[in-house]
Formats: sequence, structure tokens, C-alpha cells
Amino acid sequence: MNITVVGAHGSIAQLLHPKLIEYGHSVRGIIRKEEQTDTLEKLGAEPVVEDIEQSPDISEAVGNVDAVVFAAGAGPGSGKERKYTVDRDGAIKLMRACQANGINRYIMISAMGLDEPRGNEVFQVYQKAKAEADEALINSGLNYTIIKPGRLTDEEGTGRIKVGDLEGGEIPREDVASVIAASLENESTHRQSFDLLSGDQPIENALNQLD
Repeated sequence: MNITVVGAHGSIAQLLHPKLIEYGHSVRGIIRKEEQTDTLEKLGAEPVVEDIEQSPDISEAVGNVDAVVFAAGAGPGSGKERKYTVDRDGAIKLMRACQANGINRYIMISAMGLDEPRGNEVFQVYQKAKAEADEALINSGLNYTIIKPGRLTDEEGTGRIKVGDLEGGEIPREDVASVIAASLENESTHRQSFDLLSGDQPIENALNQLD
């Protein structure tokens, strides 16, 4: 498959690119800064510089691919406005690009517990923006998978997870990347939204139980 990853310089995305290539896919990575191109090329992805926050139409940057992954985010240091312009509006722009380019498969990295406001005002805006993006994707008509991990860590992945409607917990970013890669062609993940934490089941076994 040919896959476009939006937010391709992010922590999870950088772990994802080699996994996708190992699966035999080719990766087109949308990044915001020219200086990020070297990193993507070293990971085997084709870099495309496009500021999804500023560009009204990103369909040309997305290209004619088979699937997309939304891995972008404004980041923890950003203010309230960018939670909407990146986390929500960027995701919606990608949906529109899929519809314009005839792409049906869309995988979204979301977050657990979006329906329970918590934290400071900025974090609550982040939760609202992510929840609105998820809702827009569910109603888009696209073949979506919404992956909602718990607290992210930089520990080495275990390859063992649990999915479903879960309470709080954590998961290594590497395992989130592995779940995205496995979800692309696993029909059990089609039109599914699920929480994701570290667990006891191998990834494919856990995903197969979603159907």
C-alpha cells in the first residue's frame, strides 16, 4: 500500500515509518519544516513539506494513496487556539483530502478519556478538539480506525496490548506505532474506535477481537 502520514516528524510517526516499510508499504510523510526532511529520508519515508495548519487544502500534499494516518498534534507547549487548528481542523482537512482524492482508509491517533474533562483549561480544550475530530471522522463516510492510547511512554514496546473500553493506564509509543501498522490491513479494525493500553495479548490477537 501507499500510505500518507500527516505529522510525520512526531514521536509515534518516526517509530511507525520503519514498521510500515517492513510490512512492504511505501510512506509519504507530511511535515511542517524543511529541516525535518533528512530525518524522514533516513527512516525511508518520502518527505512532503506542507503546513496543514495554514493550508486550506492539503489534497495535493496527501497525494493519490491507499490510506492515511493522522499523527499530527499541536504539542504540549501550545495554546488553546492551536489545539483546534491542528488537532481538530488538521484532521478534518485530511478527511476532505481523502474525499477529494478517493482515499477511503483513515487511521487516527486520538486519546483515551475525552468525554471526562480534566486537567487545566488548555488540556480541556485539547480534549474537546480531539473529540470533535473523532466525531467528524466517524461521520465522514470513510473507513476509519480511531486508536485512543492511554498515557504514552518512551519505554521499549512489548508487542502486548489490550483494547476496548478501558480505564486509565499507559502504553509505549512503540506499541502504538505497531498497532497502527497492524490495523491498516486488519478488517477487524474497520470502522472501530477503541482505547489502547499495555496488556497481555499479542497485537493481532487483541485487534482480531474487535470484530
